[in-house]
Parts: sequence; structure tokens; C-alpha cells
Amino acid sequence: MKTLMLGNEAVARGLYEAGCAVVSSYPGTPSTEITECAAKYDEIYCEWAPNEKVAMEVAFGACLAGKRSFCGMKHVGLNVAADPLFTMSYTGVNAGLVIAVADDAGMHSSQNEQDSRHHAIAAKVPMLEPSDSAEALSFAKLAYELSEQFDTPVILKMCTRVSHSQALVETGERTEMAKPYEKNIAKYVMMPGNAIRRHPVVEERTRKLIEWAETASINRVEMGGTQMGIITASTSYQYVKEVFGDSVSVLKLGMTNPLPVELIKSFAAKVDKLVVVEELDPIIETHCRALGLDVLGKEALPMEGEFSQNLVAEKLGLQPHAGKALADAIPPRPPVMCAGCPHRGLFYTLNKNKCTVLGDIGCYTLGAVAPLAAMEMTLCMGASISAIHGFNKALGEESEGKTVAVIGDSTFMHSGMTGLANIAYNQSNSTVIILDNSITGMTGHQQNPTTGYNIKGDPAGKIDLESLCRSMGFNRVRVVDPYDLAACDQAVKEELAAEEPSVIISRRPCALLKYVKHKAPLVVNKDKCIGCKSCMRIGCPAISIKEGKARVDDTLCVGCGVCEQLCPVGAFESTGKEG
Repeated sequence: MKTLMLGNEAVARGLYEAGCAVVSSYPGTPSTEITECAAKYDEIYCEWAPNEKVAMEVAFGACLAGKRSFCGMKHVGLNVAADPLFTMSYTGVNAGLVIAVADDAGMHSSQNEQDSRHHAIAAKVPMLEPSDSAEALSFAKLAYELSEQFDTPVILKMCTRVSHSQALVETGERTEMAKPYEKNIAKYVMMPGNAIRRHPVVEERTRKLIEWAETASINRVEMGGTQMGIITASTSYQYVKEVFGDSVSVLKLGMTNPLPVELIKSFAAKVDKLVVVEELDPIIETHCRALGLDVLGKEALPMEGEFSQNLVAEKLGLQPHAGKALADAIPPRPPVMCAGCPHRGLFYTLNKNKCTVLGDIGCYTLGAVAPLAAMEMTLCMGASISAIHGFNKALGEESEGKTVAVIGDSTFMHSGMTGLANIAYNQSNSTVIILDNSITGMTGHQQNPTTGYNIKGDPAGKIDLESLCRSMGFNRVRVVDPYDLAACDQAVKEELAAEEPSVIISRRPCALLKYVKHKAPLVVNKDKCIGCKSCMRIGCPAISIKEGKARVDDTLCVGCGVCEQLCPVGAFESTGKEG
């Protein structure tokens, strides 16, 4: 049966058809839907793990037990999981193990646009790159075959366009797969004496994979005009075909690590000019140059950002496709925290108190945006807590009473706990604020270990943040409602004045959660409003100024009341119509 599927949905279908039994992942755009879709198949056990390292280790344990397994993540998540990945390359697998990593060229939802092919090369594991949903399904199934044939984990590299675009997919039936567990200390116990004997195995495996890549059907030559030959992969292949059609010859690579040698040389010999079209880093181009080939690549095409049909055409000497110009310019729409976002009141308080705020990864990173402008650093998951410790140790009394770290509940569980343990152990006078909105908000409302529910929404283990922080050695742990500006202000002032480490938990569920019942939206009494714009200081998208007076969009307002607390004349009133 053929059906339209997102690339991520197609990967999940491929896992199902290949007999995958265990899925453990951490949500990260653009990879999240793979695991969410896999969870719809009752034959697959699925879970959200606290972080990517844990997820990969869970998947490894499952494959060791003899069941095909999977873990998914975005590109920066692979950094977190690099430790087990590099050693799993040495141990190999029992049943097949597939790792999906979704890159984000263009940084639509990421703090960098690193190229995950480097991880595959460094870890010496094979990487497959589908270019559409149909390949996403078939490559997922192939990845398991390669994993077991070559005794290796296999990386399936997705990207934003393949993950989130739809194409026709032909589905098949599920094939159950299982292997017996066999004790093998020399293979799976990676102490130095064993590991040193596994490295030559990895190198021999790479040689065999190169041989396989030379004739593999997923690396295919499409001969057309021979004036130009283009080597490409993933979405870049789609752009090349749309721009050039059959006027050029194309070597479409489905496996981007390891790369073939003779296949590329043979293709290069058939064309007058050799070009490599690949997003981000010149991985294929560098390989071609190492083979002694004269190739055009990053001299013409950019190292950064997403490609497009027009970009490929322009950079390779063709006229970009003409498009119709809009009569009116589209106004910019910068990202902002939602109306009623529980983080807004807390960030307003931090800004008002002129705090130096070290931030973290999550939707609350938007606290750095004007008019709140209440965040001065964001690095990676969990870094806010580790960084405030170093910041305060470096500056001592200069920073005490002024500096806080903010981190979301899911991010805290991901990698904030170890940083908090460091503060407790090495004793910096640091104040950490956990922004507990009771969900993993940034990636689309996934559950996490603090919510009490699993990936299917069933009751699960629930970690008590207050008890956890106290057990780690914090005497000062308090909970505030971020809708209560006076309480937030008091908590921030008192904890910054304390002469010991402290934790503030800012607790209020995300306003977008379906089960959250909102108060009636507010309306502005124009007779009372003096147009002072005090309400605009919180940057709520439901509030605007029209004809010199504040105005509330009742389709956005959730009645949180934060603006009421800022108005000096009491101009905000309830409509009485609860949402």
C-alpha cells in the first residue's frame, strides 16, 4: 500500500517493518516524530530517556540482549551520546542497532549547524542518508541488515527537509527478528586489553564496508549530459535533479560513510567537469580531492545554511527560477514566548532586579529577546548550572547577589543534575532557578521524568524536584508561582542575599497544554488606560497599543494576570468568559 508520510514517520515505519523491538530516544527537533510515530506500534517498546547518552546505552543493552533496537536524536544530541557511540563501534552489536540523527542546516531550532558526518567518520561507523520519505523507510530497514552483517551500529542521517517533508511511501509487513544473547567478555568488556584487540576489527570492517559501497544499489549513477557530473546526497540530490534534470550526470550517494573509491573515480572519468553539491562541510569534496580528482565544491557553494533549488542554480551558473513578487512585504515575525507563558513573569522579575542570567536550552531561551532581554548566555543542555558555578568562583563577591542560572525541568533532568551536584560539592554561592512548566515544551510537549507520565501518556515514575535538590545538599529550596510577580521578586531577592547555594523552582504548567484551564481573557478599560505602556514591558503577544491605548487580543489572552500587576491605574479587567 502506498501512502503519504513524513520522513520521520517513514523511518518509524521502517523500524516497525524491520522488527525493531526497543526504542529509546530524547526529543530534539527535527528528529522527535520518529519516536512519537514508533510509539504508535504496540509491537515496539518506546520510551523517552532523560538524555541521549542514556538512550543510546539503553538501545545498546537491548541489542546486546538480541533484540533489534533504535535511538533517535538531533545533531547536538549526538555530542551527548558520543561516549557510548565511539566504544560501541569497537564492541559491535548482537542484534541490529540503528541510530537516527537529524541535522539542522539553517539552524531552524538549534544553537549550531554541525555536520554529523564527522561523528560517523570519527567513530568509524557506517552512515546512510535518505533523500526522501521512501528512502527513509527502506534505508531504516537496510540499516538493520548492515548492522548485523558488519557487526556495527549504523547511523541514519536525517535533516530538516527530509524529516519534515512528505512523499509517497510503499509500506510492507513486519518481520520479527531476534538473536540469542551469548556471553562474550573479549567482545563486550572494553577494558584496554580487550579494546586494543577490537581496533583492528573496526579497521577491517571499514575496508569491507568500502567494498560493499562500491556496488551498493543505494550509491547509484544516473547518466545524463556529460559536460558536468555532480556527486551529491540527501536533499541536495533533490535540488540538483530539480535544477538540472537529465542535462547533467549524477552520482547519488546513499551511504556517506565510508565513501566508495572506485565508483567515484569511474564516475569522474565519464564527465568533463566534476562538482560536489553537499550542505555544510566538504566531506565528499575532501574525499574526492584525496583521490586526486579535480572537483568544484565549496569554492562555489556555501559552507553554511540550507541549500535550495535557486541557490544551487545560481551558484552553478544557471538562472534561478523566477517567482512572483508579493505586492506587500511580509512583516517579520520574530519568535516570542506565548501569551500566558509561565516563564514571562520570572524573566520580568530578573530583568527588573538587573540580574546576570546564565540560560539554557529550551523555549525559555526566548527570555533573551527584547523587551525582557533577561538572558546573557546559552551554550548547551545543562550548561547554565555548571557555568554559574565557574562564573561565581571566578568573580567571587563581584557576582554574588547578582547572578542566577535558569534551566527547564526537562533540561535539568537531561544534564542539569550533575552541575547542581558540583555546586553542592564545591560550594559556590549560586542561585539556580528551575523553570518547571511540567512538560518538555520546546520540542512539542513530550513527557519527562518529572511529569509522572510515559511516552504513551500512561502513569510512570515521577521525580520530585524539591526532594531531589534537598537530597543533593541544598538547604534552601523554594517554589514560586511565576504569575505572582510580588512572590517572584521576594524569592529572587532573598535567595540572592543568602550566603549559601539555593534553588528556586518556578512552577506553573505550560499555557499550551490541553488540560490547563485558563481564566477569562482580560480587556482594557479605555477610560482608565493612560497609555503609559507599562504593560508592554513583559512582551506579551496578546497586548498591543492602538490609538495610544493598550489593547488585548482576547483570542490569545489566557487571563494570567501578569499585565494587571504592572498597570498603575488598574485598567485591565476580566471579561468573565473563561477559556
